[in-house]
Amino acid sequence: MNRLTWTITVALAISAVVPAAAAEVDEVVSRANHAAYYQGKDGRAKVDMTITDKQGRERTRQFIILRKDADEGQDTDQKFYVFFRRPADVNRTAFLVWKRTGADDDRWMYLPALDLVKRIASSDERTSFVGSHFFYEDVSGRNPDEDRHVLEEGTSDFYVLKSTPKDQSPVEFASYRTWIHRGTFIPIKTEYYDGDGNLYRTYEALGVDTIDGFPTVTRARMSDIRTGGHTTIEYTDVKYDAGLPDDLFTERYLRNAPRKYLR
Repeated sequence: MNRLTWTITVALAISAVVPAAAAEVDEVVSRANHAAYYQGKDGRAKVDMTITDKQGRERTRQFIILRKDADEGQDTDQKFYVFFRRPADVNRTAFLVWKRTGADDDRWMYLPALDLVKRIASSDERTSFVGSHFFYEDVSGRNPDEDRHVLEEGTSDFYVLKSTPKDQSPVEFASYRTWIHRGTFIPIKTEYYDGDGNLYRTYEALGVDTIDGFPTVTRARMSDIRTGGHTTIEYTDVKYDAGLPDDLFTERYLRNAPRKYLR
């Protein structure tokens, strides 16, 4: 693995505003979405999550995430399967997403203590994912077509985009700004702003490695400016093109975990 590191502060210091046609902006957005969510035909990773409140108290989660694309090489429908191992109170909890580019996603969660499969409404996409500062939508990604994107500035290292939702009603933000690395198109930082223009939520990629030839975020943090808390996630044992079968991503495996693919 070759670690790719960049310093946003230094890059912004040498920034210059550049004009951009809509087609250029669309290309940047498309490539960033691909780099963030569509590397390889499928993927697997172990995730360690640490949730920290404003007093510095920590809670942890450990889970495996599996992902499979519907069409190789295209940013279309996807399926995600998340299986929780630790701590004991969430062990065997499972989360399934069928991500649809032209319609609302389908989402289910299996709660082993109740032996219950719960359907997650599309209106819950921007609510906390298992008590963390990440939202359900952060796990599988937001459809870029839901927002309008403008290139605000460019630096030698980054495209800086401002995005506003086409429909404000389903979301709590008024806009967000994203720093996209020019060389890899990995989104390195995202800032979310409310209707008054106040920053209230920040995503940061803290580590990026090249794995199986793909630049990959291996450490990231989501911070809530209002509460003072944050959640850090670390990805290990990352694999691409693992040959995951499509039937893994069905309701059957919410109750009966596919152990072979979770080791």
